[in-house]
Amino acid sequence: MSTALVTGASAGIGLAFARELAARGHDLVLVARDEARLQALAHELGDLHGVHCEVLVADLADRAAMQRVADRAGDRDAPVDLLVNNAGFGLRSSFLRGDIADEEQAVEVMIRAVMVVSQAAARAMVERGHGAIVVVSSVASYVSMGTYSAVKAWARVFTEGLATELAGTGVTATALCPGFTHTEFHDRAQLRMGALPEALWLDADQLVRDCLADVARGRVVSVPGRQYQAIVGALAVVPRGWCAG
Repeated sequence: MSTALVTGASAGIGLAFARELAARGHDLVLVARDEARLQALAHELGDLHGVHCEVLVADLADRAAMQRVADRAGDRDAPVDLLVNNAGFGLRSSFLRGDIADEEQAVEVMIRAVMVVSQAAARAMVERGHGAIVVVSSVASYVSMGTYSAVKAWARVFTEGLATELAGTGVTATALCPGFTHTEFHDRAQLRMGALPEALWLDADQLVRDCLADVARGRVVSVPGRQYQAIVGALAVVPRGWCAG
């Protein structure tokens, strides 16, 4: 039985990953800041699917806590076969009006932690000759809309580079680039999304299934939803400045 480590597992896309992977029989290492939610999820998934769920409480903006996650991802004695770098958050304010501490936290959680944890996992996976790493980027990585777009662009390009380095090792890397998805993400960021057409919303559970299918195929970039595949295709040919905001 394989083991998957999911960061940001207590809510949103991370929660959808945890539930889908447990249903497929994977043991789990569940990482997030909220211990109560993680414990409840661990009991739920263990009871439903008979899998072992390890809880690892960590704020990835804290370097010591993040290192504990990296150490677990790279543990040779308790191997992680699939790493899902999902933890993240939205930034409500523009760069000039926002608190620089929030911007720095975004870099710590969605760049530095991804880099450090991915390296630890990848090194251990390469030694075993198999494994997969998923980094949650965003369709926002294809446009120029503030720090969030920049962070997610880094995540996508980082993953593309990692996939190239891992070629031939038996280990894969996939950047997941979702569009708007029905989760609590936007509520937490206090973003008003009521005017967005329903056709642009993705279902988190289907998104995860699509991503895992792309991982199995060895795809480096996964863009779930035909509407977003079309949007990303269009963004590839229009001048980047047209998409700034």
